[in-house]
Amino acid sequence: MASNDPLILSLDEGTTNAKAILVNRAGGVVARSSQPLSVAHPQAGYAEQDPMAIWQAMLAAIEGCLSQTSAPIAAIAISSQRESVLAWERSTGKPLSPLVSWQCRRSSGFCEALISDGHADLIRELSGLAADPMFSGGKMRWILDSLPDGQARAEEGEICLGTVDSWLLWQLTEGAVFATDASNAARTQLMSLGTVNWCPRLLDLFHIPLCALPEIRPSAGCFGETSTFGRLPPGVPVMSMVGDSHAALFGQGGFLPGHVKATLGTGSSLMTPLPQLTPSIPGLATTVAWQTVGTTYALEGNIVHTGAAVGWASRLLGAGEDLDGLTAEAALLPNNGGVYFVPALGGLGAPHWRPDARGLICGLTDASTRAHIMRATLEAIAFQIRDVFEAMQQACSIPLGELWVDGGATRNEWLMQFQADLLQRPVIRSLSPEVSALGAAHLAGFALGWWIDSAALADLDRPRQRYEPRQAISPEIYAQWKHALSRTLLQA
Repeated sequence: MASNDPLILSLDEGTTNAKAILVNRAGGVVARSSQPLSVAHPQAGYAEQDPMAIWQAMLAAIEGCLSQTSAPIAAIAISSQRESVLAWERSTGKPLSPLVSWQCRRSSGFCEALISDGHADLIRELSGLAADPMFSGGKMRWILDSLPDGQARAEEGEICLGTVDSWLLWQLTEGAVFATDASNAARTQLMSLGTVNWCPRLLDLFHIPLCALPEIRPSAGCFGETSTFGRLPPGVPVMSMVGDSHAALFGQGGFLPGHVKATLGTGSSLMTPLPQLTPSIPGLATTVAWQTVGTTYALEGNIVHTGAAVGWASRLLGAGEDLDGLTAEAALLPNNGGVYFVPALGGLGAPHWRPDARGLICGLTDASTRAHIMRATLEAIAFQIRDVFEAMQQACSIPLGELWVDGGATRNEWLMQFQADLLQRPVIRSLSPEVSALGAAHLAGFALGWWIDSAALADLDRPRQRYEPRQAISPEIYAQWKHALSRTLLQA
């Protein structure tokens, strides 16, 4: 392949990093760059980020990527963290709020009121989502209530309410385009799954003006063209936008029902395609996986704390720069010593949806060590994934086989083997550190005609490592996890 062949610039804006990669027509990554991001916790239950810091980090990642090649850029693809939302002034593009993170629980009171008033079933029926503060609708309501004349200004069209994808698109086009895609819109509690449009009944319930929201478009297609930013030339089309978990499923090649992937990041998402739109299952979410020539729906289970739980435990235990050493020490233990950690540090997600739940470490004795607590933290990731996997299997008519995994925590080989043993199914680990960015690039390439159908996309090389179950985990170990989980729910 010639060095001047066009490339797709794929942007992946996550919770802790802004990444950019360049992808060629073989689906390979030819350049990559990354910038760290921070999350502020101004008070208990609050999590937020600086929108301009996100944009500046993304610009730096773009610059770092483009400095590695002189090849032309055929298109831009965007994968982004979901549910996080901000407000900005339409006339100036100036942020009016922080980016209220998907982790944030500040809208808990509003969501509790929705549930008390009997609206939870309607929200689930129309949007596929729980009335939980993880999702965007309550965060938008909080933002407008916190701004001077926020509601009135939004109704006058002066305020834009958008998720990260729409914020990045606005910046890239210098305010020329205010849009989102169906997968990101599906995570707001405000979109009708049946129509794939903003739902008037849900907008009324959350009291969100339609004119403050972006236009919903398919996940693959031209969203707009870039302005000039450093090495990024003007006129480059943005050809895909998609939520990061959905992008990971697409990047893994999970196009058919029965395929299930788990992305292990700050939190975790298990997702499997559905043969058609079906009623939402309590404990799980029905969502739009992506929209191309048609709409692909999916069943999803969201776990709030996985990688974040490891980070929290590392700080608690004073691991500092020796986290790898501590996790290795934990893996060498013969067992967990009876120690269990339920990382409900900001509530529990699927399949429980208990925002009032709080974390619990139990089973400590005078023989317990730092390694036991870290071992319990790693095991909690696998236990939570099994909880969601089993809920999915009960909801699906098609057997779920092997589990495809990606994300930072999958680098822990002990955890991958423990997961395979716990599920008694093969765990297939992607060896690409940029699966979400690749999935967004594949969508953009599909829109460009680089790959004409799912068969062509499925044929792309995907380096993977397979973990077969070696031994069954004792039922007592999982039963003790369930017992610890019940104690967490009882104290909530």
